[in-house]
Amino acid sequence: MPKKPASTISFEQSLSELEAIVQRLESGQLPLEDALNEFEKGVTLARQGQQQLQQAEQRVQILLAQDEQAELSTFTPEK
Repeated sequence: MPKKPASTISFEQSLSELEAIVQRLESGQLPLEDALNEFEKGVTLARQGQQQLQQAEQRVQILLAQDEQAELSTFTPEK
């Protein structure tokens, strides 16, 4: 069974590990069981990263709500 990522892993570390997993999976060199384990770990990391992003967004909204002068607007990332 694959190791679960630690809950203290940073978003950046999680993203880096997820990118490494994708590279390993895309190589096509892993046996099926190893590929499934890597995929499972990747899904866990992706969910953890999504949760961290949601928490960060909530913190920003709370901080902006404390400043009654600040306007909230939808964030659109640059491509």
